[in-house]
Amino acid sequence: MKITNVTTTLLHFPSGGGIMDATIRHPATGGTACFVHIMTDTGLEGLSPAGGGRAAQALVEGSFKELLVGENPLHIEKLWDDLFWCIRGVGRKGLAFCALSAVDIALWDLKAKHFNVPLYQLLGPYSDSVPVYGSGGWTHFDRDELVAEQTRYVERGFKAVKMKVGKDFGKREREDIERLAAVRDAVGGDIEIYVDANNGYYAKQAIYMGKAFEEYRVGWFEEPVLADDIDGLAAVAKAIDIPVATGENEYTKYGFKDLIARGGADIVQPDVGRVGGVTEWLKVAHLAHAFNLPVAPHAYQLIHLHLACATPNLKVVEYLGVSEESDRLYYKEFPEPENGMWSPDPDKPGLGLELDTDAVAEYVVGADAPRSQLG
Repeated sequence: MKITNVTTTLLHFPSGGGIMDATIRHPATGGTACFVHIMTDTGLEGLSPAGGGRAAQALVEGSFKELLVGENPLHIEKLWDDLFWCIRGVGRKGLAFCALSAVDIALWDLKAKHFNVPLYQLLGPYSDSVPVYGSGGWTHFDRDELVAEQTRYVERGFKAVKMKVGKDFGKREREDIERLAAVRDAVGGDIEIYVDANNGYYAKQAIYMGKAFEEYRVGWFEEPVLADDIDGLAAVAKAIDIPVATGENEYTKYGFKDLIARGGADIVQPDVGRVGGVTEWLKVAHLAHAFNLPVAPHAYQLIHLHLACATPNLKVVEYLGVSEESDRLYYKEFPEPENGMWSPDPDKPGLGLELDTDAVAEYVVGADAPRSQLG
């Protein structure tokens, strides 16, 4: 089997729920999604979403394509290494790694299709069902909107929810506490609540706020300080009883080695769309396991569902309402959580995802999409 072509599809929908957290200055509505397609001489195609939009598209088609065409797509470790060294001078973190991650995910989707099994079965499942939490709680929601969203997750059977704190770059401390108190009162004492500051506090401030949050039985305190401030993360983790969760803005096993070894994370949160794809995500999960730490992946929920099923040290999988909204537009179908648990479709090979041709026709960006990009 050989790779014959690598293409991308860029989709944009102008509406949709907005997002705003501690360090996003203005609510962002709608969204742009890039998808990577890896075609082969057997007719099989690997598919993956990619972070980075048009910039990732340019990197995949402009730099990665020539490295991939003609190669055996099953040689994933070799191809990952080729891509890593291709971008050594332009992106050991950030956008370039988002593009690399997408290519790697598409290769794994293709590999599982080649063996005609779902990805989680190819990886070797630890479980076929994993716990999920409802994620949102954006800072531009007023208190009523916040409570309504969080309670909707509970009504759907979720046993845990996540909300944002650190509003306005950490300048609304009293409001953060009042909003948390309102959610705790609304969901009751049996529902786990996670809080996410998205880098919005300073270390001493995060320690102060973390101790205040303890009253509301918070399950974890996510990204309390700047993601690059590993010493600050470690100081917060040492000072409070709430576990510190972080890692969504970390890249590669090398970045996670430093984060974990220096005590910056109690709960490890690799993001498959940033860390280096499935190949690197699994290595980070194993690294966390070696330190006896749980893993709670960030975003990319339809991919993390499969990886989570192969992870013995999994804590829980994030389920973002805004992602569910766009997934309903882009894909023909996908499995949904039931009673706080989630399972992949055991009968669909690969990731089990297929773009909806009508959605592609309606939301495609630029010139008419090639037929190969329409699923």
